[in-house]
Amino acid sequence: MKALITGGAGFIGSHLCDALLARGDEVTVIDNLSTGSIENVSHLEGNKRFRLVIDTIMNVPVLEQLTAKADIVFHLAASVGVKYVIDNPLKSIQTNITGTENVLAAANRRKCKVILASTSEIYGKNQTSPLTEDAERILGSTTISRWSYSASKAVDEFLAIAYHREKQLPVVIVRLFNTCGPRQTGQYGMVIPRFIKQALLGHDVTVYGDGSQMRCFCFVGDTVSGILKLSDAPKAYGDVFNLGNDTEISIHDLAKLVIKLTKSESSIEFVPYEHAYEKGFEDIERGKPSIAKAAKLVGYKPEINLEEALKRTIEYFRE
Repeated sequence: MKALITGGAGFIGSHLCDALLARGDEVTVIDNLSTGSIENVSHLEGNKRFRLVIDTIMNVPVLEQLTAKADIVFHLAASVGVKYVIDNPLKSIQTNITGTENVLAAANRRKCKVILASTSEIYGKNQTSPLTEDAERILGSTTISRWSYSASKAVDEFLAIAYHREKQLPVVIVRLFNTCGPRQTGQYGMVIPRFIKQALLGHDVTVYGDGSQMRCFCFVGDTVSGILKLSDAPKAYGDVFNLGNDTEISIHDLAKLVIKLTKSESSIEFVPYEHAYEKGFEDIERGKPSIAKAAKLVGYKPEINLEEALKRTIEYFRE
């Protein structure tokens, strides 16, 4: 199979490259390296079935040229991380919406499969537990920047479903819940790499808010496994699936666990949200996915627990 991965030099995208190449596929990546990194795919240099194109999905002629040669497009290119979205609100909205429209239009000309990476942010402040794919979306005011990410990704999903219903484009939407693992950076607000780096350096581990907010973290290998299983399932076309781990932990307990596993002498510092992000910032108190739908269709089941995921990520940072 010939696969095109948008954002393939990013954290999840680079692991998806590894998995596709391992099973014998040909992989082309388009990435503008705004949040991705050459280092994430440098180990693939010299692989004759791998090609990296440094460009943007906003460049329609290049995107169409690459899509014309693909059997499947994994669309992962997007603005990522709460901090990045708050710092770059206009670029984030344009990349997510216009970029996705470009990808879907290009894929439709060839009628190649599209796997659209969406996000748990879709659900907003809905604290239902667990969150099923048909759960309602509860968002805050448009004056609060973080909700623009949820809104733009929702438009992406609407576009993908519309292309499927009106033009029979084979599309699968995957909503990813807090993926973690080696190659992830804390630069854009991702909590686990930020905690690990602080602990290894002996700095205070900074918890935003009071740390009571609950999260579920999924090891990147399990996320990629779910993406690939759904990409091979025609019955998934035109539908939405949560992918993640459904074991919860508070951010405060996560900080304590990272300090323990790194054998650090760091202390925990609680930082008000307005100091970390922006005035009026609203956080999500709970985000636990129901993964029953993907489990029923393709047998999706995460295999790596949080402690093992943290150990592997800590070792990556040590190296």
